[in-house]
Amino acid sequence: MLLLAVLVGCGGGPSPDTASADVQRVLDRRAAAVLDRNESAYRATEEPSGSTAEFTRLRAVPLAAWSYRLTDLHRSGDHATAGAELRYRIEGYDRAPVTAARTLRLVRDGGSWRVASDVPAERASQQLWEQGAVTVVRGAHSLVLGVGQSGERLRAYAGLADRAVPAVTDAWGADWPGHVVVLVPKSLEGMAGLLGAPASGYRGIAAVTTGEAGGTARAPADRIIVNPDAYGLLGDFGKQVVLSHETTHVATRAHTTAATPLWLSEGFADWVGYRGSGRTATQAAPELERAVLDGHAPAALPDDKDFGFAGDAARLARAYEGGWMACRLIADHWGEVRLNEFYRAVGDHKKRAGAVEGALRDVLHTTPENFTRQWQAYLKAQLG
Repeated sequence: MLLLAVLVGCGGGPSPDTASADVQRVLDRRAAAVLDRNESAYRATEEPSGSTAEFTRLRAVPLAAWSYRLTDLHRSGDHATAGAELRYRIEGYDRAPVTAARTLRLVRDGGSWRVASDVPAERASQQLWEQGAVTVVRGAHSLVLGVGQSGERLRAYAGLADRAVPAVTDAWGADWPGHVVVLVPKSLEGMAGLLGAPASGYRGIAAVTTGEAGGTARAPADRIIVNPDAYGLLGDFGKQVVLSHETTHVATRAHTTAATPLWLSEGFADWVGYRGSGRTATQAAPELERAVLDGHAPAALPDDKDFGFAGDAARLARAYEGGWMACRLIADHWGEVRLNEFYRAVGDHKKRAGAVEGALRDVLHTTPENFTRQWQAYLKAQLG
């Protein structure tokens, strides 16, 4: 009787396992069509009334890999909702794939599953081509992809990135790929969509860098994402500092781990951005200078929570400036080589507890208490 029940249960149509395998095969064909730029093959995976707009936009993107991995499937008759992990790489730039969580609606038509919609999963980020037609500009050390931007403007971004890459290599070393991918959406809202976050948290932020911290030699695929609204308000020097800062995050990613405090990662990126510019401490740290002159010099190095984008703008500025001044102190007092060694030593610790303390001891031969006192004295000497 048990055997009979199982057979009857399977007789009404494909089992859930078979449906999952069928959907995965559809997604595999869809991925192959994207890579082959085969529109008819792509259409064959779509519901007849579906749009190929995203496929058309993807044609401009130089893809080296594109695949889906089905993660879950909820079926109700001839309709299904699937969760999938999209993985893709840009040719010549990504050593590891970008991953994105997707939600797909499918319908079964004539015995075959077809995709009715393919959108970011809840709380997941958009991809640039979902926001409009993509324009691609190649630089000597950069690839710039934009939506709603002129080719001339994107070439200007490529020029800034091309100057940033060798400057970062000169400061950090050559143990990174030596190129960057820059995404320029149409607006702040587009930037927020690419980050999967509210626009309000990035209103005054000119650019950010994505990518998981730490890892192996196969560092994650980083993207420098520009907020064109805030970036456009900067002068030429400010624009270059921002691109150099973000490029530094790309270069240092494999050595930036959970052990690395934000005062060090952000301070080092600012130090590289200002390096060789001739900018004085008072020119580059106006909020911190104001605090020092008012008798409110910080008692400790900036905490990670001080770097929150949605908080007090002056507090955020002081955090960045304080981190920059700490890295500037190390470069001035111990030398640029020691600053690099210190950064790497902190990241190599893997865990936050003891990381800075150990690097201060082993690389700079000092203690947290002595370093903090030197930093405070340096602030007063440079800004007081």
